Amino acid sequence: MIVSRAFAGRRYAVLGLARSGLATVEALVASGAGVTAWDDREAARDEAMALNADIGDPLEVDLIGFAGVVVSPGVPLNRHPIVAHAREAHVPVIGDIELFAEARADLPPHKVVGITGTNGKSTVTALVTHMLESAGIPTLMGGNIGLPILSRDPLPEGGVYVLELSSYQIDLSHSLACDVAVLTNITPDHLDRYDGFEGYAASKARLFGLQHRDQVSIVAVDDGPSKAIASRINHRLHRVSAKDIDPADQMRWPALQGPHNAQNAVCAIAVCRVLGLNDEQIERGLATYNALPHRMELVGEAAGARWYNDSKATNAASAAPALAAFPPAPDQRLHWIAGGQAKGDGLEACRPWFGHVKRAYLIGEAMEPFAAEIGDAIPVDRSGDLATAVAHAAAAAAPGDVVLLSPACASFDQFKDYEQRGDVFRGLVQALGA
Repeated sequence: MIVSRAFAGRRYAVLGLARSGLATVEALVASGAGVTAWDDREAARDEAMALNADIGDPLEVDLIGFAGVVVSPGVPLNRHPIVAHAREAHVPVIGDIELFAEARADLPPHKVVGITGTNGKSTVTALVTHMLESAGIPTLMGGNIGLPILSRDPLPEGGVYVLELSSYQIDLSHSLACDVAVLTNITPDHLDRYDGFEGYAASKARLFGLQHRDQVSIVAVDDGPSKAIASRINHRLHRVSAKDIDPADQMRWPALQGPHNAQNAVCAIAVCRVLGLNDEQIERGLATYNALPHRMELVGEAAGARWYNDSKATNAASAAPALAAFPPAPDQRLHWIAGGQAKGDGLEACRPWFGHVKRAYLIGEAMEPFAAEIGDAIPVDRSGDLATAVAHAAAAAAPGDVVLLSPACASFDQFKDYEQRGDVFRGLVQALGA
């Protein structure tokens, strides 16, 4: 695990004891810190106590003298009472990424790449990691993807930490100066946590404000808000665009098809060039990359169709590139499974690609609102749940068709998270004989 002398002799409160919370407790205790931990679940409190943490609810503890309150990114800072309670005690509310930033001085010399954006950040993070590993560079992927960063063993000298950073994780960071910081794009998302879209965009922009003047920013300027953030960066900046990718080159990268992956690729290429990879190393990494689970993941073939799991598309702006990746050739061949717990942004971002869709199979709480929004633009099947949608799509699919789960919604009305939704979809397709 990652430990640091910076934490020794200090006291922290840790609120939320899921995977990253428990990893935080363990790393802090191993560093010589005192920890007061809390979770509503008794079993989680027992696990923290076994790691030598004290048990106590930070909302009921006098926080004066604490070095920080470490919270899960899922804690809504705009309405959770821990924020005011910590402010009264002049104690910062932070996350495990901030602790990692504070521990960096004790790690062997290394680089940190931070990747944020509404869509594409997971793919770019995984792609950069793969490209660096393919080039023989010690690399560790963490943040909003993979295992908790503090639970990982430090990299040797010359290693690169590649971090996917949600806006929530950036909000909880105060000293994370990334050697390379990346913005893929910005579209409306998580607006319940911010003062409108401007607040959400400002959260993303903070990542670049934390950098030092000799560090590098990479911004994809394919959308207006990202372009505006780029215009305010006054240190080393590389502007990139999906238009920079030659379609003939992209054809050589099997797992990186579609316009959204052109943007993902150009961001990853820019990172790797900054870190010193040559053209041959970059091309090898792009050509051998395998797609992440739940992000345009080819599950297999069944009922004569190819089935794609894009469960990670939890908003319309993320689903739109998936629809765009399957243009009519010459007739519509795309069966689209969509719906779940809507985020309030509707399907407007998907509308330009409605003409690609042969039939839409709608599920979950968003079924009727999406049906009303689609209107007569696409034939609609009100499937209701995922199993029914898969069965109906299998019955309707013709040889050469594509069935795409790209929900444009959160999963919480029917599933624990988008991963469980994607796993269920994969299992249903495999049961068809994929």
